[in-house]
Amino acid sequence: MENPFEKLGIPEEYAEAAQAVAMETVKAMMQNEKATKVERFRRLNKLAKKGQIVFVGSSLMEQFPVGELLMSMGHPMTIYNRGVGGFTTDELIPVMDACCYDLEPAHIFINIGTNDLSSPNYTEEKLIANYEHILDGIKEHLPDAKVHVMAYYPGNPEFGMKQNSYMANVFKLRTNQRIAEANEAVRRMAERRGLDFYDFNDGLKDENGSLKVEYTVEGMHFYGDGYATVLERMLPVLEGLEEKD
Repeated sequence: MENPFEKLGIPEEYAEAAQAVAMETVKAMMQNEKATKVERFRRLNKLAKKGQIVFVGSSLMEQFPVGELLMSMGHPMTIYNRGVGGFTTDELIPVMDACCYDLEPAHIFINIGTNDLSSPNYTEEKLIANYEHILDGIKEHLPDAKVHVMAYYPGNPEFGMKQNSYMANVFKLRTNQRIAEANEAVRRMAERRGLDFYDFNDGLKDENGSLKVEYTVEGMHFYGDGYATVLERMLPVLEGLEEKD
């Protein structure tokens, strides 16, 4: 096996230990970045308008340039994006104040749990239990808010596994079959709770049901035109909210 640290002058016998240290360093940096984003949200929330729309989730929500796309489409709306890259359901639960409650939104679009699917310890039961916990918290803190549950997006494992070893490991677990099964479980949960469940994914999929290569950065995340495709299908829902409000 090739020693990835050879150029740094680290002997092969120490490569495994060096890799472990590097991974721990990256994890610590990622956790610090998440905490910084949450703190920024806490401060931003004090300046926000109440009764608007909030997007809650992980990186696939965080990277959704919904405000810019709506402006370009001639549909300016006030939407606060409180997605945090890398978040799992476990990580969202304790910071729902910063990511949702403090804004006192009228409408909440939520897409959380895709990072749970990438864990070797993932179970559907744990995912749904955590999701229920999040929704219970919304009901308690924001009883008048309308919750809109979004389906998880497909990935492109074949493309993603060719990008790097990290993505290859992710897609060994985060298969489209697992995503589809999780979507069905989340749909049933939303139905039990009387919540809207939206699947905006049809324009994203190729003939095999995978995320179209032209829309994806590395098999998982989207370029702007991928999000524009999602927004085209979401727009009638958003416009409907304006009419009702």
